[in-house]
Amino acid sequence: MTDTLLALIPTYGIWLILASVMLSCLALPIPSSIMLMVAGGFSAAGDFAFWQLVMGAHTGFILGDQIAFWLARHAGRPLITRFESRPKSAAITGRAKRLIEKRGLVAVFLSRTFLSPLGPYVGYVSGALEMHWLRFTSVAAIGAFLWSMTYAWLGYTFADQITQIAALISSSVGIVLAGGVFLVGITLLIRNYRQASAVAQKAL
Repeated sequence: MTDTLLALIPTYGIWLILASVMLSCLALPIPSSIMLMVAGGFSAAGDFAFWQLVMGAHTGFILGDQIAFWLARHAGRPLITRFESRPKSAAITGRAKRLIEKRGLVAVFLSRTFLSPLGPYVGYVSGALEMHWLRFTSVAAIGAFLWSMTYAWLGYTFADQITQIAALISSSVGIVLAGGVFLVGITLLIRNYRQASAVAQKAL
């Protein structure tokens, strides 16, 4: 399925990224991080604007978060109980629940950045536990933007190495590596910003 979705990116571009990110936020098995990086490579080739790619991914993330949050808010704890009763989702749902109970809004931010595989379940659990909507949305939106910017930028910058990066993220240690990729991306972004600021100050 991954290969099929990746092949559709040049044709459907931003809309495909928006839809895939939104669906992945609902815990559907969509390789959104890999797709966003590949789309970043296409953006570097001039197929579509980088800022449109970031905003498309960010919009999809926010829509998916809101759907998951409100579905769980209306369905209540029975929805979480249903996740916990399934072998494939029980462990990750339990981790998401413990993280929220221990960290609160920090858990929301972490699950949209360094611990993104937990993201969908944190969204559901946040709604089921009746977390304050505006606080959840604000923190989730900030984390979603950082996630969108980082993966799109990595694909844009390292277009010729996307295959190797994607293979690492999709491996059995994907959670750790995804967090590592995100951290590296943020570090590089900060470094580039500082270098650009230094050059600008020298030019003054």
